[in-house]
Amino acid sequence: MKKNRTKKKARQGVAEILGNRHGMEMVQVAILIALAVALGIIFRTEITRFVNNVFSSLNS
Repeated sequence: MKKNRTKKKARQGVAEILGNRHGMEMVQVAILIALAVALGIIFRTEITRFVNNVFSSLNS
């Protein structure tokens, strides 16, 4: 009995988070952060080269 009630509450909580606009915004933010990190890892050398060129131009 108690187990079923706990499962029902858990399902309601998940449904509320997924159905809630605030929950969807959090998912969108998490996806954008993951995308930014992935792009940073993929283009790490190009980003580093660009930043070094900019700073060397500023120092000249």
